[in-house]
Amino acid sequence: MLKNRRSACLALAAAGAWLVAPAVQAQAWPAKPIRLVVPYSAGGPTDAIARLVARQLGTALGQTVVVDNKAGAGGTIGMTDLVRSAPDGYTFALIAPGPLAGMPNLMKLPYATTDVQYLTLVARIPSVIVAGKDVGASTLPELIKAAKAAPGKFNYSSAGPGTTPHIGFELLKQQAGIDVQHVPYKGAAPAVTAVLGGEVQFAMVDLLPVLPHVKSGGLKILAVAGAQRAPQAPQVPTTQELGLPGVKMDTLYGVVAPKGLPAEVQKKFRDAVVAAVNAPDFKAQLLEQGAVAMTSTPDEYRALMQAESDKWREVVSKGHITLE
Repeated sequence: MLKNRRSACLALAAAGAWLVAPAVQAQAWPAKPIRLVVPYSAGGPTDAIARLVARQLGTALGQTVVVDNKAGAGGTIGMTDLVRSAPDGYTFALIAPGPLAGMPNLMKLPYATTDVQYLTLVARIPSVIVAGKDVGASTLPELIKAAKAAPGKFNYSSAGPGTTPHIGFELLKQQAGIDVQHVPYKGAAPAVTAVLGGEVQFAMVDLLPVLPHVKSGGLKILAVAGAQRAPQAPQVPTTQELGLPGVKMDTLYGVVAPKGLPAEVQKKFRDAVVAAVNAPDFKAQLLEQGAVAMTSTPDEYRALMQAESDKWREVVSKGHITLE
C-alpha cells in the first residue's frame, strides 16, 4: 500500500512539473537577444520605425532587440526568413503591407499569409505624391495634365514591384487616366533618391522619407493620397479635395511573428509593443517623422490586411500588372 501511495505521489509530482514547465519557460523569456526582421533596406520608413520600436522594446524587455534588414523581392525575402524561423519568441518582423497584401497578388510565394501570426499595428503613414524640384508640375492637376499631353514620357519610382508605392501610383494612373512608366528600386530610400537625382520624375511614397527633402527644396509634395491632410504638411491638399477620392493609400506598419508562437510569449511581446507605441515620447518621435502611432488587436490587423489585399488585387487585375 505504501509503495502504491509513493508511486502515485511521484506521478502527481511529475504531472505538476509538466504543467508548470511552460509557465516557467514563458517567465524566463526573453533569455537572449531578439531579432526584428525588416524586409526592406536600411534608411527607409519601415527601417526607421523598426529602430524606434526596437529601442523601446529593448528597455521594456531587458534584452537587446536587433533590427535585421532582409531586403529584396518586394519584401518577400524578409517575410520568407520570418516564416521559416522557429516560433520560439526570438524572431519577429516589422512590416508594411507589401509582403502580405501586394506580392501574393503578383506571384507564387514560398509562404502563405496563414503562416504569419499577426500581433499589432504600430503606425500609419500617409502616402504622398511627390515630384523632383526641376519637374514643371507643382500640383497634382498639373502632373495629370502633363502626363495626358505626353503619354509614356514620364516615369515614377517605387520600392519594388508589389509594394505600396507601386500599387499606389498604379491606382492613381487608373483613377486619373494617365500613362506613366514604372521604374522599380530595391526599397523606399533608393526610390526617393531616384526622384531627387532626376532619374524619374514622380513617386508615391510614405511621407516619412520625403520630409527632409521637402524642407531642403529637393522635392515637391503635390498631394496627400487620402482624405485627411498631413499635420506635417498642412498646406498640401488631398486627392479627395482634388477630385480623386478613390486614390487613397496609407501605409500600415505592424509586428508579426511566425505561426505557432506560444500564447504566453505572444501576449508578453505584444503587450510590450503596445506599451512602447503608446508611450508619449514614441508618439512624438513618430509624428516628427511623418507617422501616426496606432495599435490594434491581432484580428483587427488581419482584417485590415485582407481589405488591403482585396483592394490591391483589383488594381493589379485592372492594370494587368505583372512582374515581368
